[in-house]
Amino acid sequence: MKIATWNVNSLRVRLPQVLDWLARASPDVLCLQETKVTDDAFPRAALEAVGYTTTYRGQPAYNGVATLARTAAADVLPALDGVDAAHKRFLALTVAGVRVVNVYVPNGESVESEKYKYKLDWLRALTAYLHAELERFPRLVLVGDFNIAPEARDVHDPARWEGKVLFSEPERAAFGALLDAGLVDAFRRVEQPQKSFTWWDYRLNGFARNWGLRIDHILCSLALAATCRGVHIDVEPRRNERPSDHAPVVAEFDAG
Repeated sequence: MKIATWNVNSLRVRLPQVLDWLARASPDVLCLQETKVTDDAFPRAALEAVGYTTTYRGQPAYNGVATLARTAAADVLPALDGVDAAHKRFLALTVAGVRVVNVYVPNGESVESEKYKYKLDWLRALTAYLHAELERFPRLVLVGDFNIAPEARDVHDPARWEGKVLFSEPERAAFGALLDAGLVDAFRRVEQPQKSFTWWDYRLNGFARNWGLRIDHILCSLALAATCRGVHIDVEPRRNERPSDHAPVVAEFDAG
């Protein structure tokens, strides 16, 4: 079972790139973030035409999550308790016996802002949810844009980023709390190339210089981690004309 996550930074703009990537990578499940499209405008027909069922929650211009799957989804949970449901950042469902939780964690803006406090509150609500959900679903995967680089090796210049949003100690502690709930960072279960990142700022020629951060993650339950065949970052879509600033992350698991 191949599960992928990709912040596409506007599905309306990047639908052709998503369709091309689906044809090339052929995931069983693809979780998208920052779709930035209302539900009535979601390109459901185009995605179903290439073999994917679609479940989505969107809003204009901001946020938005969608999960595409080759088989039907069940037990859909469209919002996370304890946070503002008007912000479309969360979508959980079950595909082929695996609970797939798709998240777009708030950015936080800056460590001095109210948005940063909201981000930490949102992460606490997510952690509380996962403690209960893992009891219901031993085979669970949490994927998405977390807007957190958990370790120094996940940042191109840790000294420059230390204490700033995306790489502050409270954010890293919140990421650790997700792991403590019973999850594993699938990417770090195997040897990976140094300076492996998933996001590069559009400014300052960040991608060409590999000035990036690893902020898109696939965390999985212990039961699912035991079946993980490998995880990789596919940087090719970042080379596209008018690309998203994020690259897809792909994990493969043995079928249950």
